[in-house]
Amino acid sequence: MPVPRHNSTRVPVQPARFLAENACATLRKGFSPPAVGPMLVRMGTVKPTFIFLVLAIGILGEAAAATNRGTVLIYTRNGPGYVHSNIAASTAVLRELAREGQFTVEVSEDPAGFIDANLKRFRVLVFNNTNNEGFTDEEQRAAFQRYIRGGGGFVGIHSATGSERQWPWFHAMIGGKFRRHPPLQPFTIRVLDRQHPSTAFLGETWEWEDECYFVDHINPAIRVLLAADLTTLKDAQRNTYPDRIFGDLFPLAWYQYFEGGRQWYTALGHKAEHYRDPRFRRHLLAGILWAMGEEAAATALASPGNN
Repeated sequence: MPVPRHNSTRVPVQPARFLAENACATLRKGFSPPAVGPMLVRMGTVKPTFIFLVLAIGILGEAAAATNRGTVLIYTRNGPGYVHSNIAASTAVLRELAREGQFTVEVSEDPAGFIDANLKRFRVLVFNNTNNEGFTDEEQRAAFQRYIRGGGGFVGIHSATGSERQWPWFHAMIGGKFRRHPPLQPFTIRVLDRQHPSTAFLGETWEWEDECYFVDHINPAIRVLLAADLTTLKDAQRNTYPDRIFGDLFPLAWYQYFEGGRQWYTALGHKAEHYRDPRFRRHLLAGILWAMGEEAAATALASPGNN
């Protein structure tokens, strides 16, 4: 039986992948599936049931693609000594940031996980307020070294510079070794690098209240992002250290490329409530994404639309 001819041009049925991609794009613009289905049906002889199946596949495919940046280890081990009370709160916020940054996290305080077969699963190791002995044997330290030298990313938060105080290689890798801090107080932070995605959204200064960490054994290769303005700090021991080693400024956050890996560190974050501050959260997330090598995603956080 001949097919009736029409004056209008018939649009051929498109492959399912094409329909899914365009349907998802339509949904992102604010249309609902009932509006999309009839539209696509009119384009060809496609049943509405098939359209909704395609939409579901497309949406699920996008959801899967949104979580493909890999896995990050949040490591929270503290050896004997002071343990920060913020760890539960900061870890919860890092989980939230993982959802925003489209990566997954695993949380551990067990150094036994520092073996090659396990570490290779992670794109970044986040030492979240770790302190004192981070490892319990030399095999764990060697596995950590191999991870860094193999291109693994590293992020240190606050007291992480107080970890592994007897290991010079660790000091060089993280950028310095914790020495002391004056009492927690408000002070002014100078933003020295407004190009890096973890600080590009800040102004020239940032008013903050925290423990101002002073480190020694500083790796001269670090690239400083933030510095404390020591003229705004009450510190009775300044003449002992740091005195005027860097004039009236002292590094607080930095990044570097060390032995094949990427390292990012911030000294900020003593109090649990710090991790609810929108600027600090953005600082952390962009730092993690940068250490992961996801520079485009990290840079997007610093765009004017996210201010």
